[in-house]
Amino acid sequence: MSGESGGGPSHVGRPRGEIRPRVAVSSCLMGELVRFNGGHSRDRFLNGELDPYVDWVRVCPEMEIGLGAPRESLRLERSPAGPRLVTRRSGIDLTDRMTSLAVRRARALDVDGYVFKSRSPSCGVHGIPVHAGDTVVDRRGVGVFAALILRAHPLLPVEDEGRLNDALLRETFVERIFAHARLRALLESDWHARDLVAFHSRHKMQMLAHDPAAYREAGRLVALAGVRPREELAADYARAFGTAFARKASIGRNVNVLQHCLGMMSDSLDAARRADMAEVIASYRAGRIALSVPTTLLRHHARGQDAGYVRDQTYFAPYPEELRLRNHVPA
Repeated sequence: MSGESGGGPSHVGRPRGEIRPRVAVSSCLMGELVRFNGGHSRDRFLNGELDPYVDWVRVCPEMEIGLGAPRESLRLERSPAGPRLVTRRSGIDLTDRMTSLAVRRARALDVDGYVFKSRSPSCGVHGIPVHAGDTVVDRRGVGVFAALILRAHPLLPVEDEGRLNDALLRETFVERIFAHARLRALLESDWHARDLVAFHSRHKMQMLAHDPAAYREAGRLVALAGVRPREELAADYARAFGTAFARKASIGRNVNVLQHCLGMMSDSLDAARRADMAEVIASYRAGRIALSVPTTLLRHHARGQDAGYVRDQTYFAPYPEELRLRNHVPA
């Protein structure tokens, strides 16, 4: 992909030895001077907290179709066949060029997530104005480039930088890209049936917090490991896994997982500790404390009681702890 960047000098001093998501990103969000006005839209979270833990694949579709920077701004215009991408002043139709690029990029895309530029008629994924002449007739449009990427990769974790300002959406997106990266690392390896079984076992509680139905479907697939053809099983498991994480975890499902894990350790905890944990979980359910409190305490107890199954669940460490994304109190 044109404009890609991965390792190299920019990664000196970053954490090593862990699975790193590959995340496509609109180049302007990384500070590249590719916007229509010759500037950038550098995002603080992407370039700051998240940057040490991911490998970025930088993409600017406008530059790739030869528009340059600075350039005439673009907009979406209504047509019977769907929104067209046109230059705002001169009315040049760029839809076919952008569509051709998007099809090529979608076919070759191999990433764990994508952060698009918000409000862009090329890359926006929510609420892009669609015009009829000088009148906005629809505010629910999707950028021409982004729409084709989304259609080709419906389970790919996707957000725009504006929505990542929301604490829950930010946590959900980051959780998804790390889960996606762990599965990609497994399936790119010389894995065997036992490896898929172990992977699924570690992710059970995390999947259950997102989508119990997809969790059960993934379990049924894993039960066939060693029986079904390897590539067919991998594709079906990846679909079930991605479907699970495409649904946001809820307070209720998190409480279910927390209580489930507590139940698995109940015989090794005394009555006082069980009562304390139950009270902490109830406080989380009531919206008085962040999820980080019960998960930290449960993980601490699992380590102290050598409860390996609970301790090793990815639910308790879905991404690097330094990101501190579970510290917000649920609304």
